[in-house]
Amino acid sequence: MKSLGNHRKKFIVFLIVCFLVMLLSYLRTVFAVPGEMTLLEGEEHVIDLKSPFLVSIKADKIGVVKLNDGEIEKKQGYFRLSSPLLLRPQKNGSVSLNLRILGVIPLRTIKVDVVPNKKIAACGNTIGVKLKIDGILVIGISDVETMEEKRITPAKQSGIKQGDLITEINNTKVNSVKELLGEIEKSRGEKVDIKYKRGNNLMSGEIQPVKSVDDEKYRIGLWVRESTAGIGTMTFYDPETGCFGALGHGIADIDTGELMPVLSGEILESQILTIKKGKQGNPGELRGVFIEENKLGTIKTNCEYGIYGAFDSKSLNKISHRLYPIALKSDIREGPATILSNISGKDVEEFKIDIIKVSRQNTEGTKGMVIKVTDKKLLNKTGGIVQGMSGSPILQNGKIVGAVTHVLVNDPTRGYGIFIERMVKNVNGAHSGKLKTLAKAG
Repeated sequence: MKSLGNHRKKFIVFLIVCFLVMLLSYLRTVFAVPGEMTLLEGEEHVIDLKSPFLVSIKADKIGVVKLNDGEIEKKQGYFRLSSPLLLRPQKNGSVSLNLRILGVIPLRTIKVDVVPNKKIAACGNTIGVKLKIDGILVIGISDVETMEEKRITPAKQSGIKQGDLITEINNTKVNSVKELLGEIEKSRGEKVDIKYKRGNNLMSGEIQPVKSVDDEKYRIGLWVRESTAGIGTMTFYDPETGCFGALGHGIADIDTGELMPVLSGEILESQILTIKKGKQGNPGELRGVFIEENKLGTIKTNCEYGIYGAFDSKSLNKISHRLYPIALKSDIREGPATILSNISGKDVEEFKIDIIKVSRQNTEGTKGMVIKVTDKKLLNKTGGIVQGMSGSPILQNGKIVGAVTHVLVNDPTRGYGIFIERMVKNVNGAHSGKLKTLAKAG
């Protein structure tokens, strides 16, 4: 009996050890499998996990990538992770690959983006950016002094907040501040129904306008904005489609920090006149003028990763450019690189930098790289990275690898960059359809 008890204990210990080994192998495999991948069309990619598991791989669509020379089907196919898996991109697009151990235990879903394997035109020119918001942005709520010398906040009870987008007054769509004021004046002090967006949610409320003692007009106590304008840098355009990507970060309202949805927008030729040099704790700035009559193109998208749209066909000769192949984040190395930037007049120059850190896990954000300006000429003129340089292309080993996005406020010689693969994905989408220690560089 004693011998049988010892055997049982050993068997239980053996099972526990086996379970722990399998659990560790499972966790190691989970962390080793990438959640997202970007591949160049026509180039192979090897996934070598050296894992003991047999997994099923199911695709949500076919024709985007092949696996081990075979088509990945929507139905499950089984593969051993002990051997390398060979991914072969077939065409531009996205596909999600769902991996399950033995077809049952969830392992990981890999989002694979395939981008065109071609050269794009790196630019570096500053551009004027004019954006008309899709809605009227609420940037503040205030009191109104009435004819009876009382201070009232009419909007307070409506539920509307800073950052909301007004879309309708009394079931009438309003696209400008002038139209909004007209509908409020038309109310003659009667309650108005107001519709507004908060994120993706459509909301409504009531506001009773009051006559202001300042101008004897009806007011609802809201500070609002319908458009914005500024200077940034053109990163690249696709010679085949005429589509462009710029800034590397989205345009957010200066008061609310909210990303501005685009109703319409345009990019204009610009000229740099002066530079406010950056210092520790005080970001610098490129100061210039728009050339209103020289419209370069139309903005279609304003998202977290920049602005995207299409050039006017007659404007391409006004943009400095040179063709470069695209580098994926796996191609980028810590070390010397350059940026293209326009810090004087309309001239684009190449300046030396170092890429001091590459975040291999960060494919989506605008801070995929940490960069440091080393060029003496640029340091003497600007102090490093300044506002207006957002979008300046980053080049390394004959390829375009990304774009400048932010400057470190406490050290203007350093900043962040976005991977070019992220921007190229967004320009394809456009074609088919404030931190305490950070400041956007444009």
